Amino acid sequence: MPDIDYKCPSCGWSPKENELSYDNYEWAHCPNCLCGVHETDDEGCECGGVLEPISIWVNEKDEWFVIQKCRFCGEVCDSPVSDDDSPIKILSLAVKPLSKPPFPIEKMQKLTEMMGGSGNTEGYYDEQRK
Repeated sequence: MPDIDYKCPSCGWSPKENELSYDNYEWAHCPNCLCGVHETDDEGCECGGVLEPISIWVNEKDEWFVIQKCRFCGEVCDSPVSDDDSPIKILSLAVKPLSKPPFPIEKMQKLTEMMGGSGNTEGYYDEQRK
């Protein structure tokens, strides 16, 4: 087993020996908090800021990625999800938009009734104009 000396610069996490899947131990981000270090920006300049996880996306090949934003320069980038990443952190990040919908959640019942179970939203936009 390789000797891994890793400490997250954001949360301070270090892996215990039994927490690693040794086929992939050079992480692009911390498996505990999903933060990373922003080495260089788009222009190739050194940054060194902390890449904070802001979302999850899944590409057309069903590969999951952590979307990160640099706290220092504001650049947004992605990092592939690894087997060592915290599944709780990944899922909580993935469902975060569902916990804060852009409309009152109470409106869901009325929308469901308006669709009549058929998926038709007829009338919804008329209601918005009133």
